[in-house]
Amino acid sequence: MGFYLNLFLILVSIPAILAQEIRVAKIVVDGTATVAETDENFICATLDWWPPTKCDYNQCPWGNASVTKLDLSHPILAKAIQAFKHMRIRIGGSLQDQVLYNIGNLKSPCHPFQKMKDGLFGFSKGCLYMRRWDELNLFFAKTGAIVTFGLNALYGRHKIKRGVWGGDWDPSNTKDLMAYTISKGYQIDSWEFGNELSGSGVGASVGAEQYGKDLIKLKDVMNELYKNSTLKPSLVAPGGFFELEWYAKLLKVSGPRVINAMTHHIYNLGAGVDPSLESKILDPSHLSKISETFNNLQQILQRHGPWASAWVGESGGAYNSGGHHVSDTFVNSFWYLDQLGMASKYNTTVYCRQSLVGGNYGLLNTSTFVPRPDYYSALLWHRLMGKGVLAVDTDASSYLRSYAHCSKGRAGITLLLINLSNQTDFIVKVENRMNVNFHANGKTTQGEGSLMHNIKRTVSWVGRKASDGPLYREEYHLTPKDGYTRSEISLLNGIPLKLTDEGEIPSLDPVHNGVNSPLYIAPLSLAFVVFPNFDAPACV
Repeated sequence: MGFYLNLFLILVSIPAILAQEIRVAKIVVDGTATVAETDENFICATLDWWPPTKCDYNQCPWGNASVTKLDLSHPILAKAIQAFKHMRIRIGGSLQDQVLYNIGNLKSPCHPFQKMKDGLFGFSKGCLYMRRWDELNLFFAKTGAIVTFGLNALYGRHKIKRGVWGGDWDPSNTKDLMAYTISKGYQIDSWEFGNELSGSGVGASVGAEQYGKDLIKLKDVMNELYKNSTLKPSLVAPGGFFELEWYAKLLKVSGPRVINAMTHHIYNLGAGVDPSLESKILDPSHLSKISETFNNLQQILQRHGPWASAWVGESGGAYNSGGHHVSDTFVNSFWYLDQLGMASKYNTTVYCRQSLVGGNYGLLNTSTFVPRPDYYSALLWHRLMGKGVLAVDTDASSYLRSYAHCSKGRAGITLLLINLSNQTDFIVKVENRMNVNFHANGKTTQGEGSLMHNIKRTVSWVGRKASDGPLYREEYHLTPKDGYTRSEISLLNGIPLKLTDEGEIPSLDPVHNGVNSPLYIAPLSLAFVVFPNFDAPACV
């Protein structure tokens, strides 16, 4: 039925199509070898420390989303995490290096965060009470979350000059927190050291040499405390903005197998108040600029730290809480899914979105926890895109972005297609590198006769084993409600994505189309396309 429905939609839309630009695009996927690999649980989201009084641009969008205030009893919050089965959650953010753990012999009082004019980021030091730590860990165990906890890397240091901190890190408070965590049987997947202290820092910085020595110290603490544990957490660092020389020096100083993952942060869209946010999101040249950072980090790890993997530890697109009516709407998924696809190609194994809840860039609404469009984009990626990343060649314009992975938990491949154009319809021909010789042939077509001719030309089997499986593909087309890119509601194959009447995450069902039928990608739309019978030896 899916094929006939799709064909019907194409035919009835021909009058509208003919008024636009139509291009036939060839995409050739190489399934013979993977070019990169992600973690099984690549999708990650953050929980931050910002209190309700965190405000930007006369907005205060954090509400009670702080780690210390978040309503852990809310059923939608739990269900949103459980929909991933195992969702990575990173606890951290700007105030992370001012958090004291209310355990052991603290050297200063432990109070909640308060506004403080001379404090780092305008706030005092804050407190994590063990009662709250217990609540958080029980919640994580119930929801199946995989937890990364960001540690205070400024504890015991002193300010040398404006923005620069020196002196040895004092591990005592961290050691007490870890010992308590182990005694309670809480499972922490990884401990992260510091937040945005690398290079010139954001608010505060620590030199790479000192940072590296302190990482060795932290690793020794972890080895000592976890020596009798079967599950030993990883150590990730530095959780800052990438600066080539600083990151390289950190690896050289800390040495082999101290850091398990190098984390870096990305806010490549600029300030949340920038009126050009949407145009940046839909500009392929702007989106591609960040590839240099991914590539440079990959090269540094290959040269100086092959034992470590690359993580995006925090990425919200636009900084200072994101852009209202942009970061929280459909249009942001063009940036988000393109980031996931691009990062994967450079062996980024984990990608943490700022945030799960809080700010304008939260995957969930700050007060109601109702999922925003990017939540469903993340969930579809998590369910469909496997670990193996495949090479893709295309003759399409830069406005049609394409990424391919081995399908998750099944045979075949999954293709992610992102149409950034507001006027070009793409008719996509997907071919297997094993079977064809790639050559550029994309042309703009106009008129009904030419359109029908090119639709017929797109009919092409994508594997050699046509009889070994289903002769159809699964399609998940995401579009904004009413065609409005800043809609807060995504449509999946034309159906609004909303919670059910019982408050459950809706089922994300594909349409099925014959594998040789035309694959049509509408303007300003996103699509995951699963080819269950694509002949891909790398995915076996």
